[in-house]
Amino acid sequence: MDLDLSTSAVLEGAAHGFLGRAGGRSTGIYAGLNVGLGSDDDRSAILENRQRAKTAVLPDSELVTLHQIHSADVVAVTEPFALDARPHSDAMVTDKPGLLLGILTADCVPVLFYDAATQVVGAAHAGWKGAIGGVTDNTIAMMEKLGASRDTIACAIGPCIGQDSYEVDAGFQERFVADDPDNVQFFSAGQPDHFQFDIESYVADRLARAGIVRIDKLGLDTYAHEDRYFSYRRSCHRGEAGYGRQISLIGLKA
Repeated sequence: MDLDLSTSAVLEGAAHGFLGRAGGRSTGIYAGLNVGLGSDDDRSAILENRQRAKTAVLPDSELVTLHQIHSADVVAVTEPFALDARPHSDAMVTDKPGLLLGILTADCVPVLFYDAATQVVGAAHAGWKGAIGGVTDNTIAMMEKLGASRDTIACAIGPCIGQDSYEVDAGFQERFVADDPDNVQFFSAGQPDHFQFDIESYVADRLARAGIVRIDKLGLDTYAHEDRYFSYRRSCHRGEAGYGRQISLIGLKA
């Protein structure tokens, strides 16, 4: 089966792609291209799925992923590291060709960054904690340390949970509005004392406020499209024992 690979015009020039679940070796609740090392899926299937994803985007590269912890922490990557030595972080940047940065998600927001002028790339995992904590702002700042400029950085926001699928309680909404009253615009009324949160637009707004001009929202809802994407929330609603993760990739061609 062919892989489900979405790309963005704003990242043209960088090897990149937002992978879906199609085309993998995993079966059962993990059926498809599950790349989550933290899942209970068969490890050999996970490693094969990671290889297939890498080959689809930048075949001769070294795949680099993180031990994601829902933080706002960013690391600069200069060389690949072993799977058991992955940094505990949620974003990374590099200016080294041949390194393929991979972010895993299953409803959270994957953001890929590219400065074509200086050839610097970045990738961030923005769950709600990382998003409000500034993971995208920190990624931009780390890219600047490598010579990038926020005037020329382009960003694409990949498949994530959509507003119609993301119900939150009043306390959650109040946390965001307390951080910035303008954040009220990202919540629509839902059930009593509940709201529907547009995390994709929230992340896009954080990028715009940081000075990013070229932002592409793919508008793909991981929860609503079971045939295309894994979803943590969907698995919870079904009482499943685990859930798969998809991967978003970006790198500089050697």
